[in-house]
Amino acid sequence: MNPISILIDKIHSENLWDKEIQLKRNEYLKVKGTIDTNIYLVESGSLRIFVVDEYEEHTIRFGYKNNLIASLDSFLNEKPSELYIQALKKTNLKVISKENYTNFIASSAENRKLWLSILESFVLQQMERERDILTSSPMERYTRVLKRSPQLFQEIPNKHIASYLRMTPETLSRIKKS
Repeated sequence: MNPISILIDKIHSENLWDKEIQLKRNEYLKVKGTIDTNIYLVESGSLRIFVVDEYEEHTIRFGYKNNLIASLDSFLNEKPSELYIQALKKTNLKVISKENYTNFIASSAENRKLWLSILESFVLQQMERERDILTSSPMERYTRVLKRSPQLFQEIPNKHIASYLRMTPETLSRIKKS
């Protein structure tokens, strides 16, 4: 069982979720310039995390069933973030506040080890993604993501996957056909 599944099971078993929320399609959970220190469990639906520059949106992460998502920078430093989090379809989330989460993590050495393992995994994923964007061809990026997260292609619209892969929707379409 992976560390995130173990963490979710422990939070469930200790009944630590603060509340549940539902987002409509295209509704924002978080917008640029706001602070959000919650962690969310996606029970159904899907979301994207993205930033906007003066020209376009850049998708940096997705969340779908059984994923934990957060505005991690805001969660860690409790400052406003440049991130947007938007529902791509009707989405149900469970919410745990930073205070409840950090109390839970601090409550045992096993929980601290689990959190550290999750953070380490996240850092390694981000490094792999950065390396891919800088050094891999569009086909290589597509193949790697398809192998790592095949569910992504059932849950997420192609235009957002293309943004995540740093290619145009047309390039993604050509790659999928080949």
